[in-house]
Amino acid sequence: MKINRIKSFLFSGCLLFVVASCSISKSLKDVPAIDQYQAQLPERIQLSDSVFVSKNGTLTKNRQGLWELYVEGNPMELGLTTGSLTQELFHKQEDALLTKVDELVPSRTRQFLLRRFLAWFNRKMYLNITDEFKTEIYGLSHYASPKYDHIAKAYPRILYLHGAHDIGHALQDLALVGCSSFAAWGDKTEDGELIVGRNFDFYAGDEFAKEKIVAFVRPDKGYKFMSVTWGGMIGVVSGMNDQGLTVTINAGKSKFPLVAKTPVSLVTREILQYASNIQEAVAIAKKRQVFVSESIFVGSAKDKRAAVIEVSPKHFGVYEVANSNELVCTNHFQSSTYATDKKNQKQILESHSKYRFDRMVELLDKNPKITPQVAVNILRNKEGVHEAKIGYGNEKALNQLLAHHSVVFKPDELLVWVSSNPYQLGEYVAYDLKQIFWEHEKHNAEKSLSTSKLTIDKDVFLDSDGYREYEKYRSLDEKVRTALSTNANLEATVLTEFAQSNPDFWEVYYLIGLYNYKKGFDTVALEAFKKAETKEITTLTDKRGVAKYIQKLERRLHK
Repeated sequence: MKINRIKSFLFSGCLLFVVASCSISKSLKDVPAIDQYQAQLPERIQLSDSVFVSKNGTLTKNRQGLWELYVEGNPMELGLTTGSLTQELFHKQEDALLTKVDELVPSRTRQFLLRRFLAWFNRKMYLNITDEFKTEIYGLSHYASPKYDHIAKAYPRILYLHGAHDIGHALQDLALVGCSSFAAWGDKTEDGELIVGRNFDFYAGDEFAKEKIVAFVRPDKGYKFMSVTWGGMIGVVSGMNDQGLTVTINAGKSKFPLVAKTPVSLVTREILQYASNIQEAVAIAKKRQVFVSESIFVGSAKDKRAAVIEVSPKHFGVYEVANSNELVCTNHFQSSTYATDKKNQKQILESHSKYRFDRMVELLDKNPKITPQVAVNILRNKEGVHEAKIGYGNEKALNQLLAHHSVVFKPDELLVWVSSNPYQLGEYVAYDLKQIFWEHEKHNAEKSLSTSKLTIDKDVFLDSDGYREYEKYRSLDEKVRTALSTNANLEATVLTEFAQSNPDFWEVYYLIGLYNYKKGFDTVALEAFKKAETKEITTLTDKRGVAKYIQKLERRLHK
């Protein structure tokens, strides 16, 4: 149902380019002014299957499976070095994202229209990105995969992909997002220092989440910073600079935009590179035009607190807590600017954002003194409000078992902990920015940049029967969804095992009900839908969908 709506949207949207195609050519021809830079491709030396070095950087894979990238230089050098060192990872991420295009739009005619639509939709993006970042993306694009040139040439394509996060937020039906963040300071933490935690629940498939990069960037201008990212991405979704300023982003409720402007991840990249406190971060965010609604969660060692910058195409707000030493952010706005905003009100009412917000507050209340370990425990939490069993993978949980990454920051000490696979369950790897940026000259490329003595252990859930059942559930879920889309038949035992693998999750029973409904087994379908109705259903829209099937089946069975 969701995929059909997306296909319809894409095809309808593609037709829009006809009325404005004359405005496309300038954006397609635009390239940054690079005369001041040397654009020579850097030499990359491979020391092993997981260690690469070049003049301006290194790339190493640590024992937890995280890739550690260190790069330095001017914008062109940063782009070329990053592209050279990470080219295989870059290609994997392009594959993970862009093969979805062929799946959603298999028709060659529609693919042609989609290419034209992308050019039209992104026609103003180049006007809203600084030359510095365009140059870096231009350097990076030298290493883009040539097999996607049919979608767009390398440079504009990689430019467009920096808006993928924003589009994922606008297409809420894809369930790409559900991020949760918090900060604690003062007498709410064990030592009084600021602690920031966040789950980045941007899901674009298992393959997309496999190869995470922890990047450490020393630009020739601005502050040094780290971020958790992926191949082909210079923007920032979670990061901290050497001034102890952190940025993370959480989606807000957006209409699908008609034109792309500044991708939010490039706004936060600019903040991280050029701001040292909340006031400077607000000033940078204020001067950029975004095309979706987003909460930019900022933690500041200098201010010893956190704030949320709430941006959207038409409004701008800043939310700070008074007389409190904790701040929570999920996927709705909290500032007075959006108090009467209908989209935001609808988001609070119909989505799972408020539920996760309440659960985060509940867990913070239960833990009077936050430490990095406690922060990790909160981010890993899989239960619902009041410890309710809501099923593994429920988007109402803080840990939805699909996060791309999870991070904990301790800005005063320039420490950061980054989760390792799977989900937020692997070890949280610690990094000390003081050591990395001020002692890097002594660094051996074949040695991890992490501080092993501060590593936070893996979740005990990884060794449990519950985790093994969850992995079984995911396999069966894929099998059931495939049967639904192809009208294939399933053995009754498959559906029984499916229900047993994740018995508290409403969607298991919904899918079983849907399968039986399509097969004409109305009594069995009704029983499954009624079972789903007794569970914690994710959104109001989902709840209405279940109720609609129950009403339809009851009318049919009682004729």
